[in-house]
Amino acid sequence: MNRYRVALGAGLALCALSGGAQTATARGRGGLQPPGTGVLPTPLRGTPHFSTAVEKPVEQVRQLVQCGGTMYAVGTFWQILQGSRVFERHNAFSFKATPPFTMTSWAPDVNGTVNSIAFRHGKCSHAYIGGSFTSVNGTKATNIAAISTWTGALVNTFAHHASATVETVRALNRHILVGGFYTSINRSSANPYMTSLNPKTGRDDRFVHLRISGHYQYPRVGNNLTRVYNQALSHSGRLDLVMGDFTSVGGKKRQQIFMLRISGHKAKVTRWTSRDFSSHCVTDEPFYIRAASWSPNDRTIYIATTGRNLASRPGGVFPLTGLCDAAAAFPATKTSVQPIWINYTGCDSLYSTAADAGTAYFGGHPRWSMNPDGCNHPGPGSYTAKGIQGLSPTTGALYLNANKSKPSGYYESSRGVGADDMLITHAGLWVASDNFGNSQWCGFLSGLSGICFLPYPSSISGHRYDADRATHITSASTARRRSR
Repeated sequence: MNRYRVALGAGLALCALSGGAQTATARGRGGLQPPGTGVLPTPLRGTPHFSTAVEKPVEQVRQLVQCGGTMYAVGTFWQILQGSRVFERHNAFSFKATPPFTMTSWAPDVNGTVNSIAFRHGKCSHAYIGGSFTSVNGTKATNIAAISTWTGALVNTFAHHASATVETVRALNRHILVGGFYTSINRSSANPYMTSLNPKTGRDDRFVHLRISGHYQYPRVGNNLTRVYNQALSHSGRLDLVMGDFTSVGGKKRQQIFMLRISGHKAKVTRWTSRDFSSHCVTDEPFYIRAASWSPNDRTIYIATTGRNLASRPGGVFPLTGLCDAAAAFPATKTSVQPIWINYTGCDSLYSTAADAGTAYFGGHPRWSMNPDGCNHPGPGSYTAKGIQGLSPTTGALYLNANKSKPSGYYESSRGVGADDMLITHAGLWVASDNFGNSQWCGFLSGLSGICFLPYPSSISGHRYDADRATHITSASTARRRSR
């Protein structure tokens, strides 16, 4: 099957050939004006944040989730700032999801990094966490735990021991899907690397039995271990995209990512895959598909990657090919597929993605977009697009800020280590980040290290939104009601 590289010009036409798929490479001079349906480029102020006065070791939010009217943040941190107040928090905290984003008293003492947090749908009393820790509030709990959101106490009825780091936790109604480096969890070694746990007992309920194995081997590749790193549940709740370091899943050849059907009595690997996932990036980044997201109708999958460039690429040869250091879109059809489009950063990593109907959002520490002809430098026609990017879901073209003398990305943030997580809610886009290198900018505003919230216009309807100050100003009558 032939693949055609399409330079996206002013018309941004994406042609389709009958009987074959085409991959469009988003290249220069093809940026677009934002559609007006996405989130605003200027964030709301007032979200909790890190100090940038002390950045060693780096503080980082690894994941943000919402349950009810409360946002939950996990990662590696010890001090949270909001206004003039300083809160001591050890790797997990929560705050109200609406302005003024008030910090709550929830303060579990987790003695190591928390990589992931999850809630069963509509059930906010227990938070399920995974990471690299050995205790919660001084009670032994190793890498996996359930915590009361009322008291912050460990839920002892939920088993809490994994043999190695837990990287990802996602919750279904009857199952807690967990992945990581571990080979045994809560006294079971039947399903290493990815396991379904009973939400009450924490025991392996055998809903997932995938026999995951293998790791990436090619000339001069660095050490890499089998693991499950990340998950992305579809909007329908029937499918789960699973990313990690493996070569065999459920008896099928899979690398980097696979699709799991989770709607039946047993989880099952689908036929969705791509030959592109078998390509190798540079030797020190053998695992490179770090995040995935779904379009609102679950028909398109977006991936965010690291990897610099293909391991087989001769130095200085352009344009870039493969999926390394790129944003890409794939059909969600349950068969072998090809990319719809690929947008190269030019050798900067992407770690997160989210999508709505009009925009595919990507985060990491990129400097450029639409840059297939550059690597650590801007190629001809590329655009500056730092930290976070908004792309056309259909073509992968960058949405532009036309108010600048030189067009650049519509969205922007500090690069830091990189935007590690993105979450779309009905109110807007939440972006998780860090304080590395004094990182605190988001949407051209400072003081937002760790968490940035970009609202939809509809979510601030009835309130005055000052884009210059990015403050959310309630009406006088509302303020009076709150003061009573």
